[in-house]
Amino acid sequence: MKKNATISIDCSRPSDHTVNPYLFGHFVEDIRDHMDAMLAFPLKDMDFESEAEEKQAVSGRWRAYTNGKNTQYALEASAQRHSGRAQRIRLLSDDEAYAGIAQKAALKGPIAYAVKLVARASVELRYLLVEAVDRRTEASLGSVRIDLASHNWREYEARLPVSGACADAEIRVYVPASHPRWIDHVSTGMLWIDHVSLLPEDSVGIVKREVVEMTRDLNAGMMRLAGNYISAYHWEHGVGPALERPVMYNEAWGGWTSKYFGTDEFIGFCKALGVEPLICVNDGSGTPEEAAQWVEYCNGGIDTPMGALRAANGYPEPYRVRYWEIGNEVWGQWQVGTCSAERFGERCVAFAQAMKAADPSLALMACGHTDQDWNRAVLDIAGEHIDYLTLHLYHGYGRFGMNRETPAEERYKAMAAFSEWTRSDIGRTAAQIAANPKHAHIKLAITEYNTMYYPNTIRKGLPEEHTLGAAVANAANLNEMLRASDLVQIGSFSDLVNGWLGGCIRVGDYYADQYCGKEAGWSGLPLTVYGTPTYEVMKLYAGSDISRMLPVDTVCGSFSVQSPKPAPFALDVLPDLDVAACANEDGTVVTVFIVNRSLEEVRTELRLDDFAASDATSLHEITGDSADEINSVFEPAKIACTTRVISAAEWQSGYPLRPSSVYALKIATKTGKGGAE
Repeated sequence: MKKNATISIDCSRPSDHTVNPYLFGHFVEDIRDHMDAMLAFPLKDMDFESEAEEKQAVSGRWRAYTNGKNTQYALEASAQRHSGRAQRIRLLSDDEAYAGIAQKAALKGPIAYAVKLVARASVELRYLLVEAVDRRTEASLGSVRIDLASHNWREYEARLPVSGACADAEIRVYVPASHPRWIDHVSTGMLWIDHVSLLPEDSVGIVKREVVEMTRDLNAGMMRLAGNYISAYHWEHGVGPALERPVMYNEAWGGWTSKYFGTDEFIGFCKALGVEPLICVNDGSGTPEEAAQWVEYCNGGIDTPMGALRAANGYPEPYRVRYWEIGNEVWGQWQVGTCSAERFGERCVAFAQAMKAADPSLALMACGHTDQDWNRAVLDIAGEHIDYLTLHLYHGYGRFGMNRETPAEERYKAMAAFSEWTRSDIGRTAAQIAANPKHAHIKLAITEYNTMYYPNTIRKGLPEEHTLGAAVANAANLNEMLRASDLVQIGSFSDLVNGWLGGCIRVGDYYADQYCGKEAGWSGLPLTVYGTPTYEVMKLYAGSDISRMLPVDTVCGSFSVQSPKPAPFALDVLPDLDVAACANEDGTVVTVFIVNRSLEEVRTELRLDDFAASDATSLHEITGDSADEINSVFEPAKIACTTRVISAAEWQSGYPLRPSSVYALKIATKTGKGGAE
């Protein structure tokens, strides 16, 4: 059936409020493979923190590398002040063998890697080799000799040139068979390794250059450090010399919390991107005093105890972190320190008072919920002490009573309607905020959101968060947030890199499946870095010059969702098009975001009132042949934003908008000034 639509925009009435660039923020969490994917280290278990997985006592991802019959392996206490453990290797002279450890890795190239090694050895061991080889052919990709200078622990640095990229490489750290032999068999031939790391020379700090470059293109505005793990995270364990930081178990997600990406590294990441940091404090196992010390570490002068500590760690200038969040999903049973809304409100007051005593200029956020009973209690108790209430919006099939047995077309239509839930959640929370003058000043921060969230107990293969359909739903969500941008001033898309299933930047082929899925590296393309269709949406929206909202009236067809469960909005007449109109600050450019949520083409006519439009417009389009299409390591740019010039006559006669697609129409004035000539 042919569908038509008309979009009318009143350019004479820009909004009084400006759109906050923090609305297009992103989110870093130590969850599953987020840190492994984001950080540039190709090796894991760099401090031998994991238990042995094989018969021999070799830590975690490492394996014994020896052809000696009598080579012995053991895990021992680490070097003084270091965390993790030390790997001991004893090789016998009579075996005339090589001995050491090895680990699979995917390597870039040609490029040099900075090698860091902490080791000690019995006096007759004079040197070892660090070598990169192709596991399939055994061809050497590069090697470097490190001379062992002491029987005591020493830190060594070297440069390992790698001749070419290799998806299936191995790093070997070993004493070669050609090493001069020794006669004595007592207390000899022993090597201890406390730490091994490689870092490509093109990394930005410790983050992959490709990830930094792609994140820069997102124009994020704000970057959030938070998540479930933060409720058991003690910030003081993540500052100071990295090798001396304790190994911390990730109580929320299993495995080890990255001790290499702490406060200083997060701030460095934000500075490299030119974005505002947002930090969530530990109110689960932490205390108000601990949170206040974290604030002082970031913002205090060097004349304060924590400011002096920061300076001693090499950062004398205060970070001036203004935005802080108290509590992450405190209402969830999965959260360390979960409690009632009343208890959290009281806790929030104590945290806010302690943190503002450390820095009165802070903008504080408190954990909110889509459950308005929770919000009512938190606002009544703590509302006068906070500036923002937070929401986490993960819409999914469950709200419609659907599952994987539901026909695909119905599931897509439900997903395309997720923004209706966003409108409902924002509207009900806004009413709760406005209900009492003492907290009517509070704004909303949607500090986590994503669409296509499916119950995390049933995961198979590629998550739907990666599809073009997900991008359509996320774009409609952004339109809803824009329409409410007088109240909603901060947004954090979840996640930035891999990690949770919706990470918009993807590194490699692993999707963090919880129960079913392929092992990382299965494609042979583990180094490929690309964006999902939603990445294209986020980049398009944040990269547009928008400042004020404009009134828009859309007349179009509709679709319905056959939901087994009722919803707080009509499911039978959902508009095909979701439209948000914006202007830049001086009114010389109008940007119209149009989301065709329907599964059919919609021929659309555009009308601008009180605006002398130029004869041609710039049209940015994110589309594909199916709502189920994805980008992948095999086709990383299959869904990309394309741009073309469209004449005014085409819009007047009706321009065809493809099904399940996202558009941004950018219209400049003829004269360079807003309004009619």
